[in-house]
Amino acid sequence: TGHTDLYSTGGGGGKLRIIYSQDFVGGGTNDYYGHGEHVAGIIAGSGKSSNYSTYARTFKGIAPNANLINLRVLDQNGQGTDSGVIAAIQVAINLQSKLHIRVMNLSLGRQVFESYTLDPLCQAVEAAWKKGIVVVAAAGNSGRDNSMGTSGYATITSPGNDPYVITVGAMKTAGSPLRSNSLIASYSSKGPTLLDHVVKPDIVAPGNRVVSLYGPPFVNPNPGGSYYFYEALPQQYPQNLVFFSYYNPTFGSSNPSTASDYYFLSGTSMATPVVSGAAALLLQANGKLTPDQVKARLMKTAYKAFPSTSTTVDPVTAATYVSQYDIFTVGAGYLDIGAALANSDPVTGSALSPTAVYDSTQNAVYVVTAAGSTWDSSVLWGTSVVWGTNVFVNGTSVVWSGSVCWGTSTDAAFSVVWGTSVLWGTSNQVASETSNVILGED
Repeated sequence: TGHTDLYSTGGGGGKLRIIYSQDFVGGGTNDYYGHGEHVAGIIAGSGKSSNYSTYARTFKGIAPNANLINLRVLDQNGQGTDSGVIAAIQVAINLQSKLHIRVMNLSLGRQVFESYTLDPLCQAVEAAWKKGIVVVAAAGNSGRDNSMGTSGYATITSPGNDPYVITVGAMKTAGSPLRSNSLIASYSSKGPTLLDHVVKPDIVAPGNRVVSLYGPPFVNPNPGGSYYFYEALPQQYPQNLVFFSYYNPTFGSSNPSTASDYYFLSGTSMATPVVSGAAALLLQANGKLTPDQVKARLMKTAYKAFPSTSTTVDPVTAATYVSQYDIFTVGAGYLDIGAALANSDPVTGSALSPTAVYDSTQNAVYVVTAAGSTWDSSVLWGTSVVWGTNVFVNGTSVVWSGSVCWGTSTDAAFSVVWGTSVLWGTSNQVASETSNVILGED
């Protein structure tokens, strides 16, 4: 909707960096929900509105010089359809050369109903990847879901279950700039993927209580309309509004309850654009990189020093959630943009996410890489190098602790993860990945 931070010079006098817009749900290209604007700011916000000498904080996106393509696929309730998302992906593919589209952010998802090889959403993102577009997708926000006895495992959503794309889980920074102080958000969905057992997420990034853009009101786009619309999320959750006093102490001292045009949101939807912005920076530094090379470098250089477990207590329900730091929770590690930019290791082959294979005779899970993949090509890009040595024993056998998806779990839970059928509902509705974690967690 044209937030000040999305202009080239940070204001209305500059050029809006949203260079193309198209609507796939009806009602125009404005963001009636507030999710898309927030995601756009994380990717490419300039921070101009919060960047003054007296301000204590500046809210800048990861790639503030990037141009944006606005393909609206979620309605005023944050919901959409497979057909709408697929149509938008096809438009991006068609415009790729003309508009120099290099990165696609998909902060959305739906349940997995079939193998990624048959899923139309996955087929669409693979087509974009093969066209030279880095596709970054949300892992999902079902890491707390134990409805099937899996402790949140096997809850990666589509199209994040596709082995081509970069699938992103969410970390919480606890207000600290040090990676060593960050912990996994308990709501971040975990792998392996249903049916195909692809190792996901690929990487994790900050996604809890992220400050980004809250768009200004806009006029009703219908003929004859003259009244104003406001984004739905900030109206529904006013406690997430960022007040001027949060970053402008001088103004805040006399106007402590005045809201700014920034807003907190949480979820893997917020972590995904952090990685999309990182991909844009890699391509800005070296435009010849392929999607596979971008994915490989981000994963190899990710920070891999984690605790074995962490515990979250829900302040409302008092429920306790224990997170394990295995490859199905944190993937290859915690995004490190500086390390990725500094890396120049040669990358050959594909960067397809590997598959987890269960060996019932050993009660162990093994990571199997695709023939000709980067991970299988040399010691430099071996599985232990990329995913860390602390999650493996004897080559590629994954270490699991007491709350694994088999053994101590029910037969039904085992069937969900390693069986051949999917025990989900029948809806194919795509939704933003913020629905159940808008407020974030401590």
